[in-house]
Amino acid sequence: MFDSLSDRLGGVFDRLRGRGALTEADVRTAMREVRVALLEADVALPVARSFVDKVTEQAVGQNVLRSVTPGQQVVKIVNDALVEMLGADESELELSVTPPAVVMMVGLQGSGKTTTTAKIARRLTSGVGGRERKKVLMASLDVNRPNAQEQLATLGTQIDVATLPIVAGQQPVEIARRALQAAKLQGYDVLMLDTAGRLHVDQALMDEMKAVAEIAVPQEILLVVDALTGQDAVNVAQNFSDQVPLTGVVLTRMDGDARGGAALSMRAVTGKPIKFAGVGEKLDALEAFHPSRVAGRILGMGDVVSLVERAAESIQQEDAERMTARLAKGQFDMNDLRSQLAQMRRMGGLGALAGMMPGMKKAQGALATAGGDKMLIHMDAMIGSMTVKERAKPELINAKRKIRIAKGSGTTVQEVNKVLKMHQEMSTAMKKIKKMGGLKGMMAMLGKGGMGGLGNALGGAGLGDMMDKAGGGLPKGLPGLGGGQDGMPKLPPGFENLLKKK
Repeated sequence: MFDSLSDRLGGVFDRLRGRGALTEADVRTAMREVRVALLEADVALPVARSFVDKVTEQAVGQNVLRSVTPGQQVVKIVNDALVEMLGADESELELSVTPPAVVMMVGLQGSGKTTTTAKIARRLTSGVGGRERKKVLMASLDVNRPNAQEQLATLGTQIDVATLPIVAGQQPVEIARRALQAAKLQGYDVLMLDTAGRLHVDQALMDEMKAVAEIAVPQEILLVVDALTGQDAVNVAQNFSDQVPLTGVVLTRMDGDARGGAALSMRAVTGKPIKFAGVGEKLDALEAFHPSRVAGRILGMGDVVSLVERAAESIQQEDAERMTARLAKGQFDMNDLRSQLAQMRRMGGLGALAGMMPGMKKAQGALATAGGDKMLIHMDAMIGSMTVKERAKPELINAKRKIRIAKGSGTTVQEVNKVLKMHQEMSTAMKKIKKMGGLKGMMAMLGKGGMGGLGNALGGAGLGDMMDKAGGGLPKGLPGLGGGQDGMPKLPPGFENLLKKK
């Protein structure tokens, strides 16, 4: 979503970093370009103006112009200002009240309220991130849109969350009363009210929303905004916050190709935190909004913490334990390679992973030309065409067998050779890891640029070199993960246990 903004800012900062010393004129020229980039990304004018003024004031200070790496200092100031603009801290839902805690969803027609209601309910009931599981009841107050109540009931069945039985002809205020009563009697922790979509010019519907808010006394009123709305999102937010006391914002369609201005303006205009971001159609495609991580992605600094969290969610416990046992012995066959590829696909594919790695933004283009995520599917097909013996002992594969594997998987012998070479390089790396002392040694290898082997196998020497440089540029103690005495990144709590052998 933030690609064009990311590319524009990347260009500005590359020019700044290329200079040994900076003058005030250099900084002011760069900041003018930053302002144009923000406006092109649909950020509201007052927000862009105050952002650039604040950054310029700090960036032309003596500390920056006389520092050893002035270009890096400016990037740091812009990063800090972006984090502040997006809301300094991540904010979770405030549900610590006498049950049931009421969460009311409001927003325009078609912004994705019903799906988002189900996504948040699923998040609460599954206890994502080690939080305690909640008992949730969902109720649809949308009597205007045909089948809106049935849609929520269907979603409830899919995620195994209770929905309030539908009574034909009831009005929203009556449904809200009935939902509250049911939630109290049946001991639910959270009641989610999905209100009807409304236009901000429709005063009758706005009054109805206020009446529901007065009866239900919601703990959280979340404004659901489509990230594709652009500049108008600011007016929407303003109109809704004039009517009801909003407590937070949920941005949907953050995976789209919109220019991202809505996300950047929202916090500054409403003064309310962005709590969640919808990143896809599926009911698990909802992320907590972390301002510092989003700022890191925009500035191409990567988002290693989200990457590790995503890995922790997608790695199957048994696979991890089996893999650790084999790593300890320095073993790595085609079955292991296949499970690694499947895991990469579960984590969102190569493009998503490259976008989160520090310094890997430029490698995304190379990955796309090399075939992107289709490549993972082709590799899986090739491994699937091998016999059980061949998978366990790849050295058995001779020229005849390669032709059979290529025909069986609809690929070429060259592609089969690439997969075998990739396996060979990874196998060699595993043996090195064993010699270097297991996983800690592997992390050190990554820190010294051990990404090249994977790059060579995927897209040839060019991509290998690029990934090597990117890996070599990983700072000691990766951002957000903290660094140990030896500069090793510390994994988030719970992740280390996942990799330990039971």
